[in-house]
Amino acid sequence: MTHDNVETLRQAYGAFATGDIPAVLAVLDPNIEWTEAKGFPYGGTYVGQEAVLSNVFIKLGTEWHGYSAKPAEYIDAGDRVVVLGQYSGSYKATGKNFAADFAHVWTFKNGKAVKFVQYTDTVLVREAL
Repeated sequence: MTHDNVETLRQAYGAFATGDIPAVLAVLDPNIEWTEAKGFPYGGTYVGQEAVLSNVFIKLGTEWHGYSAKPAEYIDAGDRVVVLGQYSGSYKATGKNFAADFAHVWTFKNGKAVKFVQYTDTVLVREAL
């Protein structure tokens, strides 16, 4: 089952890269607990797909040019998968670019992501703001 979680995330990151947000949301449990790092522009914990959509995904899509989250490695840990990669993009209001490494920790239950925790260098992101 755990390999399925990695493959699910590979597809979800691919969908995010093409702007297919409904496909990304389909991976999330309806009551997912989604935590953006403190100090990140959208820092905090959001519960539920709609909260993630309105407080994270819509803002990323409207406030940034070319925002991306490119995974480089998937670490299979059973019901948890750690994804290492890099963010990049240009903040529309300032025109400033950034690039920052990330670690995402995903927790799965019954094939759905029930928890997401983001780790990144928020200073690099804030400098673009």
